Amino acid sequence: MSDEIAELAGTRVSAEQADKQRRGLMLVLSSPSGAGKSTIARLLLEKETNLSLSISVTTRPRRSSEVDGVHYHFIDDKRFEQLKAHDELLEWAEVHGNYYATPRGPVENALESGRDVLFDIDIQGTFQLYDKMRSDVVSIFILPPSIAEMKSRLRRRAEDAEDVINRRLKTAVGEMRHWSKYDYVIVNDDLERAYESVRAILRAERHKQHRSPAIAPLIDGMVGDLERSLGDAG
Repeated sequence: MSDEIAELAGTRVSAEQADKQRRGLMLVLSSPSGAGKSTIARLLLEKETNLSLSISVTTRPRRSSEVDGVHYHFIDDKRFEQLKAHDELLEWAEVHGNYYATPRGPVENALESGRDVLFDIDIQGTFQLYDKMRSDVVSIFILPPSIAEMKSRLRRRAEDAEDVINRRLKTAVGEMRHWSKYDYVIVNDDLERAYESVRAILRAERHKQHRSPAIAPLIDGMVGDLERSLGDAG
């Protein structure tokens, strides 16, 4: 229990105060390539004011178009090993000889201040978050309406060669086998509908009772008022 919540115990609490004491959540979106996850994530960040994107650290060299602290936090191998040794990473992975990871500190600070954090990560990263902070994680697996449509979307991007596309499709086989380990599954056959479904999940999860410990004083106050009113009536 936080100091602020402890101070509220036994006092009259308003609905606004209870809402301000809500703990934030970690919203995880995962999907095979071509399912539309990145577009849904972008729409969420544009329209949800209390949601911010988790910024990873990486040992990869910064590209000329990238801004440190916006796209990634760029660190060296020594700093990465320090963070890992001190359990300051919620999840990490090695990709093509470089490390990518989610630092614990910024996420914890956001959650404690009632802010929600969006993660656009793969299944391995999701499972690592489960191991570290499962009660804070809300995971959504996004699927394309069909494999034919997924292939079509990948080819319409005109960003990857055919061998790269085939590699992504092979990776998708393993990813899709883990769909049942996610809290929610959404088929993105219509972008607007899929986005609204994700947004509805986010809004509902914000009201889970374990994220709002300060709701108890509010309810206690209501119960006390009701008991007194019944006593007066009697």
